[in-house]
Parts: sequence; structure tokens; C-alpha cells
Amino acid sequence: NNDLGKEAFLQLLVAQMKYQDPLDPQDNSEYVAELANFSALEQMTNVSSNLEKLSEVVNNIDTSVLVGQLSSMIGKGINWSETVSSTTVDGKPTTTTETLGGVVKGITLIDGVPTIAAQVGDKTYKVEVGDILTIFEIEDETAENNNAANQQQQAASTATAQA
Repeated sequence: NNDLGKEAFLQLLVAQMKYQDPLDPQDNSEYVAELANFSALEQMTNVSSNLEKLSEVVNNIDTSVLVGQLSSMIGKGINWSETVSSTTVDGKPTTTTETLGGVVKGITLIDGVPTIAAQVGDKTYKVEVGDILTIFEIEDETAENNNAANQQQQAASTATAQA
């Protein structure tokens, strides 16, 4: 490591003081200047460390907010693009982009990156947020059938009451 840290700086200062000529000592103002430099280095190191911590906190908050927003997609339908690599019959590599559609079943974090778990039939896909093309509501057939049955029952009750 070519960077001089605060420990190396202190060691240099102590060595300089240890090996100075006792008959011709350094001027006190030079030591004060070096100590001021050391203090500035210490403060810059602390600021850098705190900025790294703050950046990590902000990234965690961003991820939490995104996961919260994505969780509202559970139960909705999505279409996404997926790049598939394959080889042709003559052995040449080829890539194609397919559009797939499925139902969002959950949200997962893979290496700190939110990913959608989408189900197509019996297969579950891990879909990156950037690959999503559309999000749509899924018509619930059971709810529609229940609504139709309720409407028929109400109509029959109304007809019986009028008769």
C-alpha cells in the first residue's frame, strides 16, 4: 500500500524528533505545522469513513423503499424481456430476446438487489426490475363468478318478491 495513513505519519514525526540534532533543534513552528497537518489528516479520514457509512445507510433505505413499493405488485401480472443465449445447428452462438408473462409471487433480495419472483405455470422466474415491460391487474375468475352468481341470486330474489 503506497498510501501514508495516520500511523505512518505519526511514526515519521516521532522518528524526526528522535533523530534531530540536539545542538541545532528544529524550530517549534515546524512541529506545530506538522501537528496541524496530522490533525487535518485525521479529520479527513474521519469524514471519509463517515461518508462511507452514510452511503451504506442511504443504499439500505433506497433498497427498503423499493422492496416496499415492489411488494404492492404481488398478485399482479407482469411482462418482461429475457435474453436467451443458444447455439445454432452449425455451432454459432446466438442470442434472442423473448417476452414472457407471469404472476408476481414475491420479492427477493439477491446480493442486495431486489428481484421479482414471477410464476409462469409451474416454473418460477427471477426477474430483475429493469427487465419488466408492463405491470397489469389480473382478473380474478373466482371473484367474477361469485359476482355473477350474486347478481343472479339478487335478480331471482327481486323477481320472487315482485311476484
